[in-house]
Amino acid sequence: MTGLVDSCLQETGKGQPLASGNGEANMDMDFTGRVVVVTGSASGIGRACAREFSARHAAVAIVDRDAKNGQQASNELRDKGFAADYFNCDVTSAAQVEQAMNGVVSRFGGIDVAVSNAGIQRYGTVVTLSEQEWDEVLDANLKSAFLVSKYAIPHMLARGGGSIVITGSVQSAAAQRNSAHYVVSKHGLLGLARSIALDFGKQNIRANCILPGSVDTPMLHWAANLDSSPERVLQACDAMHIRGRMGTPEEVARVIVFLASDLASFVTGAAINVDGGLLVPVGGMSFQESGTGGSKV
Repeated sequence: MTGLVDSCLQETGKGQPLASGNGEANMDMDFTGRVVVVTGSASGIGRACAREFSARHAAVAIVDRDAKNGQQASNELRDKGFAADYFNCDVTSAAQVEQAMNGVVSRFGGIDVAVSNAGIQRYGTVVTLSEQEWDEVLDANLKSAFLVSKYAIPHMLARGGGSIVITGSVQSAAAQRNSAHYVVSKHGLLGLARSIALDFGKQNIRANCILPGSVDTPMLHWAANLDSSPERVLQACDAMHIRGRMGTPEEVARVIVFLASDLASFVTGAAINVDGGLLVPVGGMSFQESGTGGSKV
């Protein structure tokens, strides 16, 4: 069946990669002539994305409200000869996001890729949460991705198409207790990616959502430090993955780069697990290693 489909695509001319930026499609992960916006790129996964896209010749817009680390991230790339600039922005503000996207276009000439990565982690149940705490997380995690898409897509359309990658979480498909607003926001991001993919697919816009497991970022260490034994929490984060360790920002960033590239031209509306196998074992790794099901491997 695959061979038949391939023949049909070759004969009809369908199945070709999406052109953007300079109007040419690159069947590799070279982003020459492309402009990439990455939110939450002053640290963690976002900063790793900025480095990975820059290494593949993209012009990178670092969008973050952390002026010190955002400017530092931009300077780091520029010192290496890459095209990069920092745009201070509170991504929960429509006015600031619109201004930032327009600023990127003025600086680099357009937008081809938008990585909505900004987000925060907070804890609470639907009973213990205040309305303010609920709004804070939904705004930072979900509304921000909506606003970036709203103001980036028109610029993508002007260049013939583009790609949106949204950083969700394994909690886009599952849930962690005492994290109601966070879980809801991450579920919503997957729905947002699929809605964009459906609404703009025929206009050469792709949208996908990645679902990372535990990743060694400043946000994870912040969360671990809320516990009386941070080291115990970090060890538990390692243990719940099949690989026996948490992921690195670079490992997640490389998947994001792939999804944004022409190599992923037929991937849209997808939920891509980048979780070290976290969601695979029934009952979690502690159950799997308890001896149930026969001898240990």
